[in-house]
Amino acid sequence: MKFTQFLKTKGAIASIFMGIFYAVAMLGIFIPGYSAIPNNVDQMPIAMVNDDTGQYGTMISEQLAEKLPFKEIETGLTNKQATEQLEKNMLALVIHIPETFSADMQNGETSSSIDFKTNGASSTVVSSTMTSIVNQINTQLSNQLSTQSAQGVLMNLNIPEAQATEMAEMIETAYVGNMVTINEVPAGMHNNMLPMFLTMAGYTGAMIGAMQLVAAFRESRGKASKTRLFLYVQLTALLIAVVSSVIGVSVAYLVSSHGAEMFAGLAAQQVLNYMVCFNFTAITIFLLGEGGMVLNLPILLIQTLANGATMPREMMYLPYEWMSYISPMYYSVQAYMANLYGSVSAEPFQVMMATIGGAALIINILIVALFHKPVPVAETEAKTETVPASAEITV
Repeated sequence: MKFTQFLKTKGAIASIFMGIFYAVAMLGIFIPGYSAIPNNVDQMPIAMVNDDTGQYGTMISEQLAEKLPFKEIETGLTNKQATEQLEKNMLALVIHIPETFSADMQNGETSSSIDFKTNGASSTVVSSTMTSIVNQINTQLSNQLSTQSAQGVLMNLNIPEAQATEMAEMIETAYVGNMVTINEVPAGMHNNMLPMFLTMAGYTGAMIGAMQLVAAFRESRGKASKTRLFLYVQLTALLIAVVSSVIGVSVAYLVSSHGAEMFAGLAAQQVLNYMVCFNFTAITIFLLGEGGMVLNLPILLIQTLANGATMPREMMYLPYEWMSYISPMYYSVQAYMANLYGSVSAEPFQVMMATIGGAALIINILIVALFHKPVPVAETEAKTETVPASAEITV
């Protein structure tokens, strides 16, 4: 066989196609998707709560509203409401100017500060970006509250110049920017990325499992009814889900322990993750056979960006944002984030995962019912019975 003939074989052609397709798909999805960082930082929702009715609170809140790199800043919330939304990752940053801020600044109180609250149990870009922005804000505030500017403000309030100068020096050293992080994630990138790692492990295993089990389903046609074979596929997937989830979470615990009391809950969530992802990825394979994997690859790559581990929905470009609403990976990552590090319930995300899994299961049932022609089991059984009978006659 010549090399040119080998290149024309089915395996060589498929390999060439997949090599080109995977490179184009990966680069064509990842590069535009990640360009949202930092282009879409201004899309992140933040809130500013000004409880101070004095000169400084009003002045600082107005100037921050003009200078902060965000399109919309929520100002109609109380500190409690803003903190609750921050816990749910509905906000990326809460700036709180306390009620006594102006009075503390004028009196030179060393306790005077502005609170900048972030949520550690959020996308990696959010926590790192907010920290950087808060540092810039504090630098600007320190400059703004320098001796000269503070003296000018005080003199505008008809305070004598000598007294204003003395008070300005006190003000310059009184301001402290207070960075508050709720739901802090333990140190180490492996802890920050654990929700995504658990989700990816379940998804990729389920995708490959779907390809193999649907192939077994097709090969076994005629040996049992398609209804029974479909049930066998689901039961086998469930068995794999339980075993692989316990082993997978155990491996995660070898590196990053989260307490024995959480093990069962994490393993159960991983089982749910596997089954949902299994039926989600099986749709294209039941419909198109092995060719369904060609579609599953770009869908997987899009979800890698749209799962919320790296960037929040608000920063995603529209195709990725749309995918996040039907993505099992997105809700899995958010559920793991809530269970591992958050202070809110993971139940809403788990319910959404179950809903997507249920819809995918129904779609697979319809595909098998409508597009897979039944193969009579009786014919196969009759053939297996005829062989020994004819053999006896021959003997």
